[in-house]
Amino acid sequence: MRRSRLCGLSVLAGCLLLSTAALAGGHNAADYPLRVHIFNFNSHSHYYERSVEYVDGEGRANLYENGEPRGFDFSYRCGERLRGSAGFETYMARWKKPGRALEILEPRFGNPGAMDSCELKVDMKDTVYYRHNGGLDEEPAAVFKKWMDKHQYDPEHGKNEPVAPVPEAGSAPAPAGTGDR
Repeated sequence: MRRSRLCGLSVLAGCLLLSTAALAGGHNAADYPLRVHIFNFNSHSHYYERSVEYVDGEGRANLYENGEPRGFDFSYRCGERLRGSAGFETYMARWKKPGRALEILEPRFGNPGAMDSCELKVDMKDTVYYRHNGGLDEEPAAVFKKWMDKHQYDPEHGKNEPVAPVPEAGSAPAPAGTGDR
């Protein structure tokens, strides 16, 4: 009798752990070491009985992996609507199929701490995207990496906002509003 009660308690404890993980979205942030910045995308919502069944589309983004930036074009089909990155905001990501598919996490509205995942099928580039004069432009990844270093921008390590570089001794400060990013 005592043994079956202990087994019943351990099964109950296991179920509670699993249900807690399910309620939290079942995503561990440590499993998503990469960062993705979504610049633009289009979408088409598909409905079933007046509820969104899935959303699909395509877009452009940058991936930050091992301190290196790379641009990519993507297509997606997700259970929730995709949202672009505001400012320099990035989404947690991991490779689902290296070089071909990334999984990103997006915060769930109205449920703090909960996340929804979305798979992006990617076409990686040797360039990166950046905003310039209200549009989207491209430049070599090495040039953008120099900008990241100069502005201490490293979203993989919590440096989520670029910092204005300190002017070198004897140089005039840049005029206000001359930053491209």
